[in-house]
Amino acid sequence: MARATAARLVTAIAEAQAARGGASVVLTGGRNGNALLAALAQAPGRDGVDWSRVDLWWGDERFLPDGDPDRNHTQAREAFLDAVPLDPARIHPMPASDGPHGHDAAAAAAAYAAELAAAADAGGAGGGTPRLPVFDVLLLGLGPDTHVASLFPGHPAVREEARTVTGVLEAPKPPPTRISLTLPAIRSARQVWLLAAGEDKAEAAAGALAADDPFEVPAAGARGRERTVWILDEAAAARLPASARG
Repeated sequence: MARATAARLVTAIAEAQAARGGASVVLTGGRNGNALLAALAQAPGRDGVDWSRVDLWWGDERFLPDGDPDRNHTQAREAFLDAVPLDPARIHPMPASDGPHGHDAAAAAAAYAAELAAAADAGGAGGGTPRLPVFDVLLLGLGPDTHVASLFPGHPAVREEARTVTGVLEAPKPPPTRISLTLPAIRSARQVWLLAAGEDKAEAAAGALAADDPFEVPAAGARGRERTVWILDEAAAARLPASARG
């Protein structure tokens, strides 16, 4: 699944560059996200992308010190970032807990929202409040509880509508403090791809595809402006009706 998704992502990035000159991708962490990045680093067609014209953002981050092995940015660097010729100025990690905002997750989230707004203005893609750059592909892993990014079922962060980025306190899985894009920010992307592999994701995938309440099932609220793509392996798709498989 990771290799197939990597090939598909290379094509999507190349198409975006052909159409608009550059591409903007939002990365995800976790088991499936890191497997995808490792596959992307080795993808046969990766040289068809001009990596110096790719902006990389993150959908969420564990609010830990810079370089902590549990940070999504650290894991992405090990799996992918150091393997391709990216422009360092176009890599946009979320703030760390030992950065200028200290342990204030709300301030760190506001800083990342400001960085997104500045990129939107610089790229001519601003307008409206809040302002966001245009994300060509936004990647999300699906949690067994149907969480996406760091938006957990029943958590207040899922209801956030005014901000693009929010600090998440008392998350139900460690670490308890995180930073996350909000559902409105996620839904601004041209395409949202949801990744799930393994039998532990089967119930969540079936439930999310059938649900309509993002507060209880956050993955149900994750959709793209132009396209929403669910990418599942056989085990994760086991509880879907035959008509939903493709």
